[in-house]
Amino acid sequence: MSNKIAQDLFKTNAVRVAPSDTPFWYTSGKLGPFYINTHFLVKDEQTANDMLKLIENASAEDRTTAPKVIFEAFKSLYETSETYKTVIDAIVEAASKYEFDFISGGERRDFFFSMMPAYIMKKPHLTIYKDLSSTLTDSDFNPIEDSMDGKVSLHIADLITEASSYERAWVPALRDMGADIKDTIAVVDRHQNGRAVLTALGVNMETLTGINKDLFDEALSNGAIDQAQYDLVMKFLADPDIYMKDFLTSHPDFIDNQIAMGGKNEQRARLAIEKGFVQ
Repeated sequence: MSNKIAQDLFKTNAVRVAPSDTPFWYTSGKLGPFYINTHFLVKDEQTANDMLKLIENASAEDRTTAPKVIFEAFKSLYETSETYKTVIDAIVEAASKYEFDFISGGERRDFFFSMMPAYIMKKPHLTIYKDLSSTLTDSDFNPIEDSMDGKVSLHIADLITEASSYERAWVPALRDMGADIKDTIAVVDRHQNGRAVLTALGVNMETLTGINKDLFDEALSNGAIDQAQYDLVMKFLADPDIYMKDFLTSHPDFIDNQIAMGGKNEQRARLAIEKGFVQ
């Protein structure tokens, strides 16, 4: 199953590998040769962006009814999108091993992968918003009121990088309301210390696939990327800082050109300078 999901990550452009001379800016101000948008697995980029907008609009209007509005859209996609059905069914299979009372997901991208499993497994769903307010619903996403004391959540997420959202928001929010979280499932592990952070929080982590050598080996063999792209990714995975340093050394005008472009490119370039990533 993980091989199918790995293939679908490239099929839906959820994982994109940059041309060798045009890396991606990350929000940290660093450069890298690939970018991941796990939520594209819903079908494609346009559908994913439409769903993000729907989540924003529904959440801004009425947070009591928002979960059902959002869920109904995901249910329709589950019935029509092969890639989305594949990943949801894999999550449900993984979740069946754990003991829990309800499923939780955090705004916004977690909702892509937490709502359908709650419906399929007939479990309540806790929709957690960015401000840490939340709405508890039954498995059909009708609002319910119930004490959370002593209840156990299975939190389902799109992507785990350094698990900062768990540490900052989701785990404290759940525990502050009297519930606990012992396990979490995510579609993708970026292998950037997230597991260690979650272990320290007392949370077991399971992922369906990871951003590692095996993923890109398969992409190369399937023709999703070429050898030059593969080599750059391997260099990045070995040491992201050396990758960035060597790229900038071989492209001395890159930062000046990015600043000249204005907009987000300029912002990222100036952030890189500010953080000392660029001399």
